[in-house]
Order: sequence, then C-alpha cells, then structure tokens
Amino acid sequence: MVRWLIVAGVWLAGLAALALALGMESGWRVVIAILAAVLVALAGLGTWDLLQRRHSILRNYPILGHARFLLEKIRPEIQQYFIESSTDGTPFDRETRDLVYERAKGTKDDEPFGTERDVHAPGYEFMAHSLRARHAPEATPTVRLGGPDCTRPYDIALLNVSAMSFGSLSANAVEAMNAGAARGGFAHDTGEGGISPYHRKHGGDLIWEIGSGYFGCRTPDGRFDPEVFAAKAVDPQVKAISIKLSQGAKPGLGGVLPGAKVSQEIADTRGVPVGVTVISPPAHNAFDTPAGLIDFITTLRALSGGKPVGFKLCVGSRAEFLGICKAMLEAGTAPDFIIVDGSEGGTGAAPVEFEDHMGMPLTEGLMLVHNALVGSGLRDRIKIGASGKVASGSDIVKRIIQGADFTMAARAMMFAVGCIQAQACHTNHCPVGVATQDRSRSKSIDVPDKSARVYRFQKSTVASAKQLIASMGLDGFDELRPSMLNRRVDAYTTKTYADLYEWLQSDELLEDPPAGWLNDWIDADAARF
Repeated sequence: MVRWLIVAGVWLAGLAALALALGMESGWRVVIAILAAVLVALAGLGTWDLLQRRHSILRNYPILGHARFLLEKIRPEIQQYFIESSTDGTPFDRETRDLVYERAKGTKDDEPFGTERDVHAPGYEFMAHSLRARHAPEATPTVRLGGPDCTRPYDIALLNVSAMSFGSLSANAVEAMNAGAARGGFAHDTGEGGISPYHRKHGGDLIWEIGSGYFGCRTPDGRFDPEVFAAKAVDPQVKAISIKLSQGAKPGLGGVLPGAKVSQEIADTRGVPVGVTVISPPAHNAFDTPAGLIDFITTLRALSGGKPVGFKLCVGSRAEFLGICKAMLEAGTAPDFIIVDGSEGGTGAAPVEFEDHMGMPLTEGLMLVHNALVGSGLRDRIKIGASGKVASGSDIVKRIIQGADFTMAARAMMFAVGCIQAQACHTNHCPVGVATQDRSRSKSIDVPDKSARVYRFQKSTVASAKQLIASMGLDGFDELRPSMLNRRVDAYTTKTYADLYEWLQSDELLEDPPAGWLNDWIDADAARF
C-alpha cells in the first residue's frame, strides 16, 4: 500500500506541475513543463513496476529498483565490489550466479571470449573430455533411495531443492520452489521447520527433514512424538525422511527463532506456541550414540510405512562417522541415504566463526563418507547426496566423481526465485521477498513465474550435466571415476583425483585397514559419539 501511495504521490505532483505549466504565460513555463514530464514519466515507470510480475525487486522498490539493473549493465567491477565487500557469508561468484539467473529465465547462457577463471591458479579443476564424445542421452537418470529394509523406495532426481525451512524462507518462495519441483519431478527438502501448507499446495515430492527440535512431530516439552510423526509421514507427498544431525552453515550449533517471528502459521507448522521463542538444541535427545541413531532410523522407517530414511550432516570427526558405520554393521541395518552438507554451503545466517572455521568442506566430507562406506562394505546399500553450493552441471558431475549419487541445491534455488544475494536474510528485510516473513515484501514473488524459473533452472542444469558426461565419452553417470577430474596443484603440476586422494577398496577397513585410517577405525565406537 505504501508503494502505491508513493507512486500516486508522484502522479499527483506530475499532474500538478503540468497544470501549473499550462497556466503560466512565460518565464518558468518551460522548466516547469520539463519537470512535469519527468514526474509523469517516473510515475508511469513506477506504475509499470508495481504491475509487472517478472522482477520482485521492482515490485518492492518501484523506480529505485532500476538502479540495481543499471549496476548489472556496468558489471563486473562495481556490482562485484558490493557483493565481495559484504562480510555476511560466502557469496557465489558473479559468473555462477549469472548462470543460474540465465537458466532460470530461459535466456542464453553461453559466454563469449572464454572463461573468467584463472586456469593456472592452484585449485582450478577441470574434467577430462574424450575424442569419442557422444550425443547427450535423452533419458534423464534417477537414483533409487531404498536399501534392503525399505519397502517403499523413491527414485530421486540428480538435482533437487535442498533443506530450507518455512520461516527462513517466505511462504511465496516455498510455494514457488514446490510448484517447480512438482512440474519437474524432483524433490523438495522441507528443512527442519516442518511441513507447511506451502509445501503441500502444489503437491511436489517432499523430503521431510527432522531436526533436533522435532518441529512438526514434537511433544510440548520438545521431544519426539511418534504418533504425530506417523500421522504425517504416511502422507503420499512425503517420499523420504531425513534426520538432520548438523548443517553446513553452523555445524554443532542449534538455532533460535525469536518469539516475535513465531506467527500463527509458523506455530502451527512447527507445533510450538505462538509468540514464544523457539530453541533448537545442538544435538538430538531421541538418541545420543551411533547405535541409538541407527535404532531411530529403524523406528522412523517403520512409522512411515517403509519409506526411505537417512540423515544429513556436515562431517566433523572421521572417528565419529566410522562409529556410525560400526553401528550399522552391528545392527545389520543401515540408512537408505546420507546427505553430506559442506561447511562452505548453507543459506542460514550463522556466526562468522562457524561459517569460516567449523566443519569439513564438501569435497573432503563427501570423499570421507564415500570411502568409509566402501571400506566398511556398506556403500552398495546407501546412496549419498551432496549439498553445498551446487549450481551447475559441472558441479553435479564433480560431486558424483567425488562420491555422490545425487545433489541438492539451496542457494541456487533461491536465485531461481529471485534472490539477488543482498545477504540480508537474517534481518527480515530481504529486498526481493525470498528470505523474510514480511508479507508486504514476500508478496512481490509471483509464484507462477518463479516456479517456472525453478523448473527451467533444474532442467537445464541436469541437461548440462548429461552433455558433460557425453563429451567425456561416457554413457552414464555410473561410469564416472576419480581419474576423470583434474586439479591444478601449482603453476606447473596438475593431478587427477585418483592420484591426489586415497580411495579405499570394498571391505578394506574390515580386513586390513590402511595406515592412514587405522587409528580412527580403532577409536570408532558404536556406543559413543
């Protein structure tokens, strides 16, 4: 309403100036007429901004919002300065961010004049193409979640919406992502905030994430409620259950949702009182050992009617993860999937110390989990997901080479619904209405338009990944090997992942643990974290 009043005020000022100019005989008449023309033009522009549905920032900031697009025209110097000078989080680089925007909008994403990357810098990675390059396969592969103990497996897409809660994201943002997932046939992780009406409205496949606060399935004192869980988990829209052990943005740290933000909708979704501060503990109270985790997984699988159950974590101690592997071996059962979250990822606001110095980056964590499962003889029972700054087809291919079966994207999906990386997520003043509960801001997100962008981004990115493996001379993603990904070590040396890292053989930890793993394997205990 305020925006409309401002634009209406500009209209009145312009028309008043025009009337004044027409009534004048000479002198200032030309000046006043020019001023009237400018005001009327601005008022017309502001009216168009408020009525159009393509750009959220223009709907929230009519007229002024055009300054942002002006910066885009003169990038990269000025626009990138503002992105990199922020201290809140680790933004995507401009090239990756623009790639997401272009694919989401369905515009051309080719770049002239070669890469902007420094191909001679240590850490630069590239994949090995083949002179036997092929056409990309028409069929889009899926990955089956469901081990021997799962009776209702789910075929998940290669790229899916990662965990982001209603409460952190606005209702319209959640709705747009779920509608895009429904159209594209990929999964939407609810985040630990529970299943909201906006997750259900369009019927997109859901992965229900259960965090330490047990939101949506908790007792009044914050413990897990099996009856409430079972009633929701059997819903056909819920395809899998994910237990959140830790997250990349702030591993080992719980969350606080101030009472002022706990509206009736959020209270109903999370199962908490309205207006009361909600605290997510740093660890679960339903279990406190690796063996307890495996028992909890078994319980959730039974309560959900046999659906796939797994867990998500940002890897910390290798010995603790090996303790989970030992618990699987002792119990004779295992999770159906494990999602590895990288410390460099995460869309949630967190203390800088946690963002910068806590938790294992995705590459190291992913390879650790993959090798631990291979060495324990468990890899064929468990699928691995990778979540952490996944935004392109090359990201998908790299993560599969490093040990993943499928990927999850959070920030890239936010870009697809209009996020401009203003990094004001924690202030409730997101300028484009994505990460806010301010209805006056979030209503600027046009759900049909933004859901189409989510759909296009996911479809184009997976298509790019298929083309990449075809250019590598491969028929499928299961043929990817560590020797196909190269990393520049220094200005003169490039090595493949097969040469850089140790890759365990099946059952190696059980039969003859290698020296680098021996101490952690000995220290690992199913009875303690």
